[in-house]
Amino acid sequence: MSQKNQDNKQRHNVPLFFRITAVLFACLCWTPVWADSTNQQQLVEKATHTMTSFMEDPDLAWFQEHVKEAKAFLIIPQQLKAAFFFGADGGSGVLVARDDETGEWSEPAFYILGGLSFGLQFGGEASEVIILAMTQGAVEKLYSSSFKLGGDVSVAAGPYGGGVEGATSANLNADFLSFSRSKGAYAGLSLEGSIIYADDDSNQAYYEKKIRPVDILVTKSVKNEHSAGLRQAIMTATK
Repeated sequence: MSQKNQDNKQRHNVPLFFRITAVLFACLCWTPVWADSTNQQQLVEKATHTMTSFMEDPDLAWFQEHVKEAKAFLIIPQQLKAAFFFGADGGSGVLVARDDETGEWSEPAFYILGGLSFGLQFGGEASEVIILAMTQGAVEKLYSSSFKLGGDVSVAAGPYGGGVEGATSANLNADFLSFSRSKGAYAGLSLEGSIIYADDDSNQAYYEKKIRPVDILVTKSVKNEHSAGLRQAIMTATK
């Protein structure tokens, strides 16, 4: 048998749902770029709504009490997941970081969260997600172009309910704490192993110039008045 025929045979032996889920993952993580930044403006507005609604949710009492301790927020208004043993997820969001000296919050930087998972998991889910960066190491990782949660930095699900239900000391000491609200059926939700990477195209569209996350979050060399509502919502939440 020729090498070409062997390659074709191996390709056809790949389970169908592996190929389908891989395509789904690619679609979930693709973000279109609009020249007039309309898509990015809508994402910022949705992130504002997500932050506000999290602060009003009675099941997120721990989040509301401790949100002021966070050094940065990655807000993902819609994270999509689908799985049949092999899962894929993806969502676009905005990151806002606090200046330790002034206490002010930065302009938003655009990021994408995506991941693959294996195990006993079925169904689909659309979630609102907020990830709190609780340590300086977590914030510094966010300045990079991409990194994996659970690699050099730890991630844990934050407590729900009126107290610290489901919380452990290890969870509360994690570099990142994630909180989510969802509709639909999904088993096996976890951000461990997910990849966060900067969405350079969206950053360029929103600020109308090619720019890196560190320019937005640290040197603050750009500004967009459209983000005032989001920064005000975060300021109100963290008073």
